[in-house]
Amino acid sequence: MKKIQLLLLTFLVALSVKAQKSPEEFLGYPLGERFTPHHRVVAYFEHLAASLPNVELVYYGETYENRPLFVALVSSPANMTNIENIRLDNLKRTGMVEGSPSSQVALNWMQYNVHGNEAVATEAAMMTFWQIADPNNAQSKEWTQNQVLILDPCANPDGRERYTSWYGQKQNNRLQPDPQSVEHFEPWPGGRPNHYLMDLNRDWAWQTQKETEERLKLYHEWMPHLFVDFHEQGINEPFYFAPAAPPLHEQLSPFQHEFQEIFGRNTARYFDENSWDYFTKERFDLLYPAYGDTYPMYNGAIGMTIEQGGSGRAGLGMLNALGDTVTLKDRIIHQHTAGISAIEVTAKNASRLTDEFAKYFKSNSANPRAKYKSFVIKGDQNAGRVKALLALLDKNKIQYGFAGNRSGIKGLDYMTGKSVTFSTTEKDIIVNSYQPKSVLTQVLFEPQATLQDSITYDITSWALPLAYGVQAYALESRLDAPKGFEKEPFIANALDGKPLAYISPWNATQDAKFLAALLREGIRVRVTNYAFETGGQSYPAGSLLIHRNGNQYKKDFDKIVVDLANEMEISLKTSTTGYVDKGKDFGSSDVRTIKAPKVALLGGSGTSSLNFGELWYFFEQELDYPVSIIEADMLGRMDLYGYDVVIMPSSYGSYLSDTNFKKVMDWVKAGGKLIAIENALMAFADKEGFDLSKFDTEEEKKAAEKAEKEIQNVERLEPYQERERMGISTTAAGAVYELKLDETHPLAFGMGGKFYTLKNNGSRYAYLNNGVNAGIIQNNDAYRFGYIGSKIKPRMAQSMVYGVENQGRGHIVYMVDNPMFRSFWESGKLLMANAIFLVGQ
Repeated sequence: MKKIQLLLLTFLVALSVKAQKSPEEFLGYPLGERFTPHHRVVAYFEHLAASLPNVELVYYGETYENRPLFVALVSSPANMTNIENIRLDNLKRTGMVEGSPSSQVALNWMQYNVHGNEAVATEAAMMTFWQIADPNNAQSKEWTQNQVLILDPCANPDGRERYTSWYGQKQNNRLQPDPQSVEHFEPWPGGRPNHYLMDLNRDWAWQTQKETEERLKLYHEWMPHLFVDFHEQGINEPFYFAPAAPPLHEQLSPFQHEFQEIFGRNTARYFDENSWDYFTKERFDLLYPAYGDTYPMYNGAIGMTIEQGGSGRAGLGMLNALGDTVTLKDRIIHQHTAGISAIEVTAKNASRLTDEFAKYFKSNSANPRAKYKSFVIKGDQNAGRVKALLALLDKNKIQYGFAGNRSGIKGLDYMTGKSVTFSTTEKDIIVNSYQPKSVLTQVLFEPQATLQDSITYDITSWALPLAYGVQAYALESRLDAPKGFEKEPFIANALDGKPLAYISPWNATQDAKFLAALLREGIRVRVTNYAFETGGQSYPAGSLLIHRNGNQYKKDFDKIVVDLANEMEISLKTSTTGYVDKGKDFGSSDVRTIKAPKVALLGGSGTSSLNFGELWYFFEQELDYPVSIIEADMLGRMDLYGYDVVIMPSSYGSYLSDTNFKKVMDWVKAGGKLIAIENALMAFADKEGFDLSKFDTEEEKKAAEKAEKEIQNVERLEPYQERERMGISTTAAGAVYELKLDETHPLAFGMGGKFYTLKNNGSRYAYLNNGVNAGIIQNNDAYRFGYIGSKIKPRMAQSMVYGVENQGRGHIVYMVDNPMFRSFWESGKLLMANAIFLVGQ
């Protein structure tokens, strides 16, 4: 009987192996002949998982457009049988799970197509995974003995489908490599970002998008040793692979440097054998913590970026500058080869990878290497923002505790940039680096990243306390949280009687979400222009009043208000009288009713799709407030008088025709509110009829022009190869400045009198002469952290960053810097909410 069962099992396994198919057999065409729709990619991996015993799919979420997100696992049959133990063993190496590992299997995670229009990656993923999963491949069997391959074939399905669907409509029947053919000009907004036009490759640490958040949950369940991120670059670039370019963060370990070199030389061997061009150690650095290579690096892995020349313009094939046709088939085989190289070096170095991974966590958690070892967040101030910051720490598995009452502590005050002595209370939070997430903690909280080279690929400052606008300190010494302190649970508001008014705070994004919810429900809400005191409590300007008068006919008024507040964990106060002890009574004209604004957001060709996406996401996913999308070139056909607010995102030049610009300004003068961000300000600067200018006087303008000419004369004499370095002297890459805010103006309500702006451009505007300078850089002492070019830094003093100009019965809100940057600069969201809901009411 046992022999019959064994023969039957052997037959079934053989039948299963025979049933599985290569990508070409399954899809019905060779890879590279066309772009594969995402649902067919999913079907292929499901086919392999169903027909091969050593393949498993793990679904970890879905996109905003409801496409599945998954990884495919493949290893030896023995490893797959023991896969849960292998996973837990690895977490034991990190200290996130107690115990000692009993296995030594390397975990190699390879991610493809995080930028949707870099669509070669998913095609290469199918080729690579098939080669490793193919039971007839002896080499692959050897490589999977001590390695688990975790492969994500498409990290951005929505972006990929946006690109491939468009390309399928425009491509020629016969290969057309002519760069001027329409298939090589992808329209706005392009397939690079996700549904909300956010760049998923710059979202890792912040996890603002659901794709990133869901992927990071799975990532933390595995904590891989190697993470390879596949991309494409411009068509005239050949191929890039590690080692990375400087600046390389000082927290990287010697082995992380060494393994990049091991991979680079192994990959170069393959490319040299085929006479393929490539470059290394250029352009792509390891600094900004939210990339698909740096975030794994700061979590103990070897993070690496792969860049194939081509990208969305290349399509199935396009001529490069040399007149050679760069085909999809060639791009696939290049990325496939780099992937196979990564799998090979992982197999050859599996023991070292696991040993060094364990060493990384043990040494760093015991002896953090950065200057600052502990961080204290004041929890008794601005509770809403602190809560949001702690939620981010939770997402990143960063541990923290509560400080207790202590005094005489010395540390760097993030807000002043100076060393001070301070005290803590039981509400304050301690985050120290003596924990498994030691390096990530130090990187995210570091006030200033150390730059080996000023030429960087991204921003240079991201200190969480400044991004969230909370009072915090960085300590050079260890400060532990005493045991026994736990998070204070939210105490729900009671539905108790019928107070005259509910009073709600206004100092965090959650407060704006609460306001939006009330307005959606038809609840009338008021805002206080002045601080006031009542019932022994003090309330700042900008506090929200939800008064019974005006809502008396609203069915279930009290229940709606209290239920929404409890849902969003907003602590309400109440008053039984409109007669205040100090300030303006509730019936004063300075306690204004907030009209629920009808908002239009401009998009389309010429607008920054990233800034547009940040705003779109803010309305839909954070405020949950309706917004109409209008493409700028359609303005001529639109009736603007149905809107109260129009938002102009940043741009790549003027995207309003003269006719449409006049139409918008007529609407503003009739009472509309226009919010212009970053480069959109160029439509108004130094134009007749507007108060916005780059210089206060003509003499100042001439002096600046003379200085610029002298700089240009010097640059002309610089050696050619140094001109890029000279060029960055007039740019900003995430420099943080302290702005002085006019607390009496609604644009600054709830901000506490100051705002830390992230400056990513060199634009400088003079104070408004007739408008309100709501947020200004007073002097050069306002600079805090991050890179800003030496030639523009002195000019930033006495400049306007956020201001409001009256035009007829309407207003223009000027935002020189983007307060919504990548949706992670949390404190800027309240500034935007002020502009939308409170200015001009």
